[in-house]
Amino acid sequence: ITTQMTEAIKVRGVHRRFQLGDQTVHALNDINLDITQGEYISVMGPSGSGKSTLLNMLGLLDAPDEGQYWLAGKDTVPMSEEERAGYRRDHIGFVFQSYHLVPRLSARENMELPMVLAGIPPAERRKRLEPVIKRLGLTERADHKPEQLSGGQRQRVAMSRAIIRNPQAFLFDEPLSNLDAALRVHMRKEIRALHDRLHATSVYVTHDQIEAMTMADHVVVMRDGVIEQQG
Repeated sequence: ITTQMTEAIKVRGVHRRFQLGDQTVHALNDINLDITQGEYISVMGPSGSGKSTLLNMLGLLDAPDEGQYWLAGKDTVPMSEEERAGYRRDHIGFVFQSYHLVPRLSARENMELPMVLAGIPPAERRKRLEPVIKRLGLTERADHKPEQLSGGQRQRVAMSRAIIRNPQAFLFDEPLSNLDAALRVHMRKEIRALHDRLHATSVYVTHDQIEAMTMADHVVVMRDGVIEQQG
């Protein structure tokens, strides 16, 4: 597999187990998944179905006990923790439910943070950042702290931070669940438009059936650690 092939994500026979007291919880049970470059996948399922465990594994925040996972043509399972962190930084953009913004930094500084950590010079950071700020309608709010921003603006900052390094894959962990209904409708359109414009690979975890069905190219339904349905 190489990065030139269409498969951005390939998962084969993945298992993940957790020990809770004297009980073994099989959070992922023989997961097989193929996601092509530019594809948008929604992952649905009840609490405890394995959605978050799967997302953490795809995002290299966790590693499987068994099986194989290729991301952008690289077998990630043999990687060390340090190697996974570097590969995650270079290939994955996360958008979380609770934003994870640094309170003391402005919106602009929060968006810039991944580039600072990657050692990108200030001039290059500014060059990359300004078009993203403008594209997501944050020009007038870029120098405000997170507490001075609305929920929708904070989520745009989180999305900007995720896309600033042009990752191979975007992973969304119920990013709209803290927003009101009207704003969720608006942000769904923004996220889908962002995906289409960047031609990235997107995995979107949600409890919301409307979000899953209207935004994604395909829907994966999980239950009890297995993929119950793909379509």
